[in-house]
Amino acid sequence: MNLEAVRAFVTVAEEGQFQLAAAHLGISQQAVSKRLATLESDLGVRLFTRTAGGTRLTIDGQALLPHARELLRVEQRAANSVRPGRRALRVDVLSYRTAPSAVLRDFHRVHPTVELDLVTIVDSAQAAIAAIQAGTIDASFRAVGSPASLLPPGIEALLAVDDGHQLLVGPAHPLAGARSVTLAELVGQRIWMPGMLQGSEWDIYYDDLADAFGLTIERVGPHFGTEHLLDVLAESSTIANLAGEHTRYLWPDRHDLRRIPVRNPTPVYPHSLVWHRDNAHPVLGTLLDHLASTRAKRPLADTWAPKWAQPSADNRPGSERSADSPRAVPVTGPQGHTNVPGRPVGM
Repeated sequence: MNLEAVRAFVTVAEEGQFQLAAAHLGISQQAVSKRLATLESDLGVRLFTRTAGGTRLTIDGQALLPHARELLRVEQRAANSVRPGRRALRVDVLSYRTAPSAVLRDFHRVHPTVELDLVTIVDSAQAAIAAIQAGTIDASFRAVGSPASLLPPGIEALLAVDDGHQLLVGPAHPLAGARSVTLAELVGQRIWMPGMLQGSEWDIYYDDLADAFGLTIERVGPHFGTEHLLDVLAESSTIANLAGEHTRYLWPDRHDLRRIPVRNPTPVYPHSLVWHRDNAHPVLGTLLDHLASTRAKRPLADTWAPKWAQPSADNRPGSERSADSPRAVPVTGPQGHTNVPGRPVGM
């Protein structure tokens, strides 16, 4: 249907007169009549009958009216989805399974009327930041913190969630019955993390974790997706995986997989929300306030993160900061590696 004809139909139905509808739409009465005639011709029915006081909907017109109104609402939602300042807050979460998605679900539960649009940018952190600068997205969850490079001017970052690790194993694994495990107990265990892109922020993170605690983290083998990984873990007595505590997995009951907390210390992957200082989207400030007030702060002595991912004191939620102060938060990893986000199963 021609939406302008549909709009004319709804306006005449609401105003009761062609003249009033024409004034409301800012067009001539003749143009309103022409649009309605086109719509009636397309549908093959009469939508109005003329009366002494104006117009009256026919039975067919009454049947069409709620659908016509819904068409106009859908049109408005479609326009708002891409119109700066009016569309939903658009946030890059990299993966719908991981901690940022869980954080946004909690945010939406607290603010159920807020419109959110979750997207996934699987390219580099620089690509996500370029999208923020261009205004095609409003924010992105990324790991930032290396001294090798600073965020571009105007780009800010707030540490949003420290995603602690859990060991994911099948029922035949020697650690399957443990209530918790230490990193020392994982030395010598085969930890399989398929699907990581070489040089990605995930790859750098797990390299640093393995180096710091002498772990064996394997990336070899074909990666057929999450379901395949869960199948392998369920059948193996030697292979384990490290999963973020907020990562959502579903598996058949017969798998009997175990998620075991890692303690003393708990390795945490730090997700920061990155945005542009000049972004005026009305929901962005609400999200930032929510993140600052709800982030669970773990005792530093009980956690581990790479030095490049540890925020400075003025980058912690709740710290005092000037709106004009520079933000020295980077987008590359140690030794100059570029943070090209991969999608390892587990985080």
